Amino acid sequence: MTGVPEGRSWSEVLAGAAAGYAQVALANIGREFPVIVIHLQDGPEDAPPRVRDQNPVFFGSLDWHSCVEMHWLLVRLLRVVPGGVPVAEVRAALDRQFSPEGLAAEAEWAAGSGANWERPYGWGWALTLADELAGWDDADARRWSDALAPLAAVLTGRFLDWLGTATYPVRHGVHGNSAFGLSRALPWARHLASAGQPELRDAITARVLHWFGGDTGYPGQYEPSGHDFLSPALAEAELMACVLPAAEFPGWLSAFLPGLTRGEPAALFTPAEVSDPSDGQIAHLHGLNASRAWCWRRIAESLPPGDSRAAVALDAAWQHADASLPHVVGSHYMVEHWLAAYAVLLLS
Repeated sequence: MTGVPEGRSWSEVLAGAAAGYAQVALANIGREFPVIVIHLQDGPEDAPPRVRDQNPVFFGSLDWHSCVEMHWLLVRLLRVVPGGVPVAEVRAALDRQFSPEGLAAEAEWAAGSGANWERPYGWGWALTLADELAGWDDADARRWSDALAPLAAVLTGRFLDWLGTATYPVRHGVHGNSAFGLSRALPWARHLASAGQPELRDAITARVLHWFGGDTGYPGQYEPSGHDFLSPALAEAELMACVLPAAEFPGWLSAFLPGLTRGEPAALFTPAEVSDPSDGQIAHLHGLNASRAWCWRRIAESLPPGDSRAAVALDAAWQHADASLPHVVGSHYMVEHWLAAYAVLLLS
């Protein structure tokens, strides 16, 4: 086990791939069809609306949450590798997208029942976008952040309402996964806390510790399921690394996944095989490899110097990255409409 492969770094990989990722995202946010429509009909005359009419900003990239992810990707690349992307083109696209009128319509939609389908995954990604803009000292970003503020406020309230009633976590490896959704929302919650509004941060922290603080001996050997794009085990560990004090995380991890030093359970260290990327469910497994890589990297970086598990986790991160990153650009649309967001999450 060597940790970082010789001659490679996450930032160098991102710098070399950023232009391609940006072009994928620019194409995705404007691609209206195909689109997934989720609509609860209250009667025979209640036909689903055209998605672009309902969601004038986040209508592209097959579904709402993937479109939110692509917008975050573009903002993130502008912040961290501006020299690697077509800056003028990206800024112009985001300026068109982030209109106050369009985002006000998105906030109105998010306050209604239709956005329930996006809990907590899409909600969390939208707050990730809000945090990215709020933390960037840039004139355009400040304007876009102001326009996004109504949507962020609605989703902050929806998270608080949900956390007040959610008795149990969702532990599967797709959109409903509680740990990943809360991990996406936590940076925004901490931003609010720094501005004197700690309610969301405190609610997330309390619920996370209640749900996951006593978990031991997680059965990671049963992963993955056939259409996972998240690892329930690793998503939970990544979240606990965010929430627990640094001195407490290593002990929690020892109880949660006691075999990590020995590379066990082997299933968590073995990249998933993707047999048919044109199948929207099987295609999720490319995302599983990318999200596992991100979790492994986060776990490695959260362990103290000298902890032997850090090198083990970093090796696993690179193995999963090598399995997923070649498929980010040029793959079937069932892969390409979203995978780049996970690549940027990993690499930046």
